Amino acid sequence: MRTQVAIIGSGPSGLLLGQLLTEAGIGNIIFDRVSKDYILGRVRAGVLEEGTVRLVDEANAGARMHAEGLPHNGFSLAFDGRDHRIDLHGLTGGKRVMVYGQTEVTRDLMESREKSGAETIYEASNVQPHDFDSAASYVTYEKDGTTHRIDCDFIAGCDGFHGTSRKAVPKSAIRVFEKIYPFGWLGILAEVPPVNHELIYANHPRGFALCSMRSLTRSRYYIQCALDEKIEDWSDDRFWDELRRRLPAHHAEALITAPSFEKSIAPLRSFVAEPMRFGRMFLVGDAAHIVPPTGAKGLNLAASDVYYLFNGLREHYQERSAAGINAYSEKALARVWKAVRFSWWMTTMLHRFPETGDFDQKIQEAELDYLTHSRAASMALAENYVGLPY
Repeated sequence: MRTQVAIIGSGPSGLLLGQLLTEAGIGNIIFDRVSKDYILGRVRAGVLEEGTVRLVDEANAGARMHAEGLPHNGFSLAFDGRDHRIDLHGLTGGKRVMVYGQTEVTRDLMESREKSGAETIYEASNVQPHDFDSAASYVTYEKDGTTHRIDCDFIAGCDGFHGTSRKAVPKSAIRVFEKIYPFGWLGILAEVPPVNHELIYANHPRGFALCSMRSLTRSRYYIQCALDEKIEDWSDDRFWDELRRRLPAHHAEALITAPSFEKSIAPLRSFVAEPMRFGRMFLVGDAAHIVPPTGAKGLNLAASDVYYLFNGLREHYQERSAAGINAYSEKALARVWKAVRFSWWMTTMLHRFPETGDFDQKIQEAELDYLTHSRAASMALAENYVGLPY
């Protein structure tokens, strides 16, 4: 069996790339080691840049997003007991973000793919890319006790940080940059209306907190916690009490609580693998880079990777030009590193670090004060938050 592009991984980046290729008439098959239901059961972030929204529309999967998503014109930085609103719309000349869950983006892309008739092979074990450094690349996988082979022109590794694509690259051919942060995020989901109509990023002596939402009736809340915290030690009541302590009084009083239906602790890291192209295989999204969620860049970076790769592949097949795929790694990494910087900056500005002394704390307070009282500084924050152009 043969296809033009073999895509490993059916998360949002793999599905988005697959649907863009399908809409352009370029053959592709997606492989994933887990089931469709497992993928839809994963709860992830949901702040979409305008570029991501445009790509989902181009993939013919944006109707529900526009009907149910929540456009946000700003967000609040909360510190010293007060809100300091960042007017994204006013500071960027009319740009905004869309709050719409990653799970919902994934569901919409899956449905669009099914309607198009394009093939996705779920529960394909031991998916492996082969000979991507030659002109005869292929992918193998096992299903129902049989090993299958798919020959292809190109391979897109969209299989995440722990996936097989990056692991298939010789260590001598790849360089890794990584920073592990000394804390995690304890997050919950609950069927309650959000405490505020826009997101709140809170800096507090007890640690960072984030108030976000998935819809007008479902809220997602996070608090900074130590890496050695145990999820079983955090009852819902303890979480709600701690969240209230870290919010300005008017938000703490307005907070509506209910039993959570999802609770987890996630470590924070910055990670970049260079380059992102190895012969006929391309790394996309989390397979190549991870950012802390503070800047809401993870899914959006994956989407910009897809943009560069899709346009490169389209040029290859429709215009017989290799310029786009040859430039993929350089273009993608230039944007990746800017987002890594922004996510690192937001993280260092809003969290309390174990090693922070009195001097460092004063610098953080001065940074927040300058940021919220300087239009130029606020514009730089807003420009990065809504997404740099691509």
